[in-house]
Amino acid sequence: MISKVFENWLLKLISLAFAIVLWFFVMGESRMEVTHVAPLEYENLSKELMIANEVPTSASIRISGPRALQVNISPSDISLGIDLKGLSAGVTSFKRLEESLNIPSGLKITRISPSYVDVKLERIRDRDVPVRVVLTGEPAPGFIVKSFKTIPEKIAVSGAESELKGVSEVVTEGIDLTHVQENFSQVVAISYIGNYTDLKETKTVEVQVVLQPDPDYVAPPDPNYDPKLPPEESTEAVNVGGEGTE
Repeated sequence: MISKVFENWLLKLISLAFAIVLWFFVMGESRMEVTHVAPLEYENLSKELMIANEVPTSASIRISGPRALQVNISPSDISLGIDLKGLSAGVTSFKRLEESLNIPSGLKITRISPSYVDVKLERIRDRDVPVRVVLTGEPAPGFIVKSFKTIPEKIAVSGAESELKGVSEVVTEGIDLTHVQENFSQVVAISYIGNYTDLKETKTVEVQVVLQPDPDYVAPPDPNYDPKLPPEESTEAVNVGGEGTE
C-alpha cells in the first residue's frame, strides 16, 4: 500500500505544484483591483439655471474583480452622470454615485472619490452696466484730455444672480495717450473676469477721445536764446522799415 503511495511520486509532486500555482492564480484573479478615472457629466440642466460652485469633473473609481472581466473595461465604458432635471435654485447633494455606474456582473466597486457631490444652482440673470475707460500715459506737451466716451455706453453682463448683484461696472483695456496731440477713436476690448458671470455679447467698445490745448501750459524757454545778445533783424525787415519812413 505504501509503495503505491510513492509510485510515480515525481509526477504527483509536479501535479501538486501545478495545483498550488493554479490556486494562487485564481485567487489573484478574484482579488485584482483596478483604478479608473471616469468623467463626471452634469445632465439635463435647465436653460434658466447654471452651476454656481466648483464641482468635480471626474471621479476616481476602484473596481475589484477577475482579470478576464477587468481587461474588457475601457475608459470610455465608465462615466458618471448626475441628473439635474427638475431641480430649482439651491444646493443639492448627490450621494451614492456608484449607483449610476453600469459595470459587468462579477465586478465590484470598492472605492469612489469623491463619494458625493454638492451642486449649487442659481438663476441666470442679465444686467446692463456702464463702461469705465482706462487711459494711460500723458498727451503731447500743451494738450490735455477734454472728454471721452464709449459706444455703447453700457454693456450686458450675464450669469449667476448672486454674483451679478456685485457687478457695478466693467473696464476697458488701457488706452495709451503718450505723445497724442489730436482727437482719435479706438476700438478696445473689455477687460472682465467673473467667477460665474461673463460678458453676454459685446466684447469690445469704441472709445472716442477729444483733446484740447492746455490753458496752463507754459512752453519751455528756447535753449539757444541768449538775452545778452540783441535780437537779429533781417535785411528784408530793414528795407520795409525804410520804405515806411519815406
